[in-house]
Amino acid sequence: MITAYFTHPDCRLHDMGSGHPESPQRLDAIEDRLLVSGLDIALTRFDAPLARHADLMLAHSEGYLLELEEFMKQATETGEHRALDPDTLVCPHTWRAALRSAGAAVAATDAVIDRKAANAFCAIRPPGHHATRSETMGFCFFNNICIAARHALDVRGLKRVAIIDFDVCITATARRTSLRATNAF
Repeated sequence: MITAYFTHPDCRLHDMGSGHPESPQRLDAIEDRLLVSGLDIALTRFDAPLARHADLMLAHSEGYLLELEEFMKQATETGEHRALDPDTLVCPHTWRAALRSAGAAVAATDAVIDRKAANAFCAIRPPGHHATRSETMGFCFFNNICIAARHALDVRGLKRVAIIDFDVCITATARRTSLRATNAF
């Protein structure tokens, strides 16, 4: 059975500005690591589809979705970056990238449930695990994890879903401490 790998070129077009930690280079780093490790040949690649409105409604309120779409439409029309909150900016390409990210989560869920894949990885951006039902948060516009879980439960009929979420933030101090500990052995 295969490992499904969902991504899409639209995800590279989302840009929150120079120096922002959530950048297109994240996807480059993933691709580079897959090549160096040789894992790239073990993956079956799929284009991330666009999420449907019904998919987004599994985790977000109608009002939030309408407000967010209008805000992003304005960014597309003006061609300018706009801030939704201090951490989360949009550019003219953000709406499609966010829809691809949420769509990848749903497609990956379906691939595993339908036994078309043993597991799946989504190399997508913007990320999607901090957004709440009605607001952006932590660089996230949609909560792709919640959308995928609700899809598995409400649409596909699963009884239980486990979510394991980890974020890694290594500060310069932690990195130095880690290197010292590693060099001690």
